[in-house]
Amino acid sequence: MTDDPARWPTGRLLSHVARDLERQWNAHLEGWQLNHASLPVLLALLGNDHSQRELAVASGVTEQTMSRTLERLERLGYVSRGPDAGDARRRVVRLTDAGRAAALAAASPEVGDRIAHSKITPEQIAQLRAILLSMVDAERSGADGLA
Repeated sequence: MTDDPARWPTGRLLSHVARDLERQWNAHLEGWQLNHASLPVLLALLGNDHSQRELAVASGVTEQTMSRTLERLERLGYVSRGPDAGDARRRVVRLTDAGRAAALAAASPEVGDRIAHSKITPEQIAQLRAILLSMVDAERSGADGLA
């Protein structure tokens, strides 16, 4: 392998840039003691309560991993867990007022865009967004890119 990025495979370039953006995003989220894994949980709960299983599936992680994330969010006072009012056998995760405030403040689209756009031109941003949207659409449609 070479240290010259111009010679790196595209996947390595994407991974490198994604890790750098994730580090910057996590530094922003640290103001609320959140990270890239916990913020989406809070955002999912903005709409309504969910079970741990539902949150795990939506986040693409195991229930065990989600359990650890929820334990941390609960310690921070951002979520609470308890019985479902409509089904006492079911436990749900609820967003607290502090969690709602943290989610809305931390998820600022302006901050995310400032981080992602800081090193490229507006034209490059438009091109990159179009490419990334194509990749997301292909992934969602089940195309794995392997022929």
